[in-house]
Amino acid sequence: MAMTKRERVRAALAGEAVDRVPVAFWRHWPIDDQDAEALAARTLEYQARYDWDFIKFTPSSTYSVDGWGGKHVYDGRTIGDRSFRERAVQRLEDWDRIELLDVTQGAYGRTLRALQMVLERRDPDTPVLQTVFNPIRMAGYLAGDEALLVHLRQDPERVERALGALTQTCASFVRAAMGVEADGIFLSTSAASLEAMSVAEYRRFGRPGDMAVWEAARGGWFNLLHLHGQNPMFAELADYPAQAVNWHDRTAWPSLAEGARLFPGAVVGGVEQYEVLHFGTPEQVVAQVRDAIAQMGGRRLIAAAGCTYPLTVPEGNLLAARRAVEKG
Repeated sequence: MAMTKRERVRAALAGEAVDRVPVAFWRHWPIDDQDAEALAARTLEYQARYDWDFIKFTPSSTYSVDGWGGKHVYDGRTIGDRSFRERAVQRLEDWDRIELLDVTQGAYGRTLRALQMVLERRDPDTPVLQTVFNPIRMAGYLAGDEALLVHLRQDPERVERALGALTQTCASFVRAAMGVEADGIFLSTSAASLEAMSVAEYRRFGRPGDMAVWEAARGGWFNLLHLHGQNPMFAELADYPAQAVNWHDRTAWPSLAEGARLFPGAVVGGVEQYEVLHFGTPEQVVAQVRDAIAQMGGRRLIAAAGCTYPLTVPEGNLLAARRAVEKG
């Protein structure tokens, strides 16, 4: 008997048998992501086209820091995200200006309105995850990754105070997303990778904020951790209270099967997005999906890309990924 999307995802998260492996892919929506109605409409049109098993709601990452200033534009980047032209934090002293934001206003408020539109208009059986950037990632957006690392080492107490305000803001937004009945969050961090900082630095500056955000998301039944980067601190974060984890499993350690031995929940991935999904053939995409299913024995798996995919991915490859999980 066919499962509903919600039943299928819940079973995959629990490691139970599924009628087929759940599948979902996600992308950015440049320009449209600056308007609540447009972002909601694009999100729902995309879901109607591909019939994914959940919606990863994807506003521009800049929504998380707009309230503190800075300037950014969409300049045609293939992945569809926006580029910073001016950072809100340019000097060490600028961290002193970072205070708690009202998440019902500004870019946070716009994002909540768009999320609520999606939740109201989607098929009620389709889970929706709100994309959230963790506090240390927000700090990277404010200052730039290199400057953040310098400032953390130059005056850690000053930056930690600002991280406290970022954490309170992020947690407040997560509680608001839970309040409009999102099914969970997609918590993204690029700082938990060895090219970004050391394990000791992440333990001090990243983990406390993460745990506060997980606490705010505790009401979600489908919380997904995304580890961005080619050298993820997978083992160090495997105890996080998420139900699923997503990372660049085709190009970075660990493999899906190895990740499942470290992390107790479901693994999300199997398809490499920058080369195979982007430039490969439908047959190559299908082969990666089927290999992922074989690695996991069809359980504790949601087929997906390792991250957001380029806007120029051929539609035929996306449709191939969707068909690949069907039985028969």
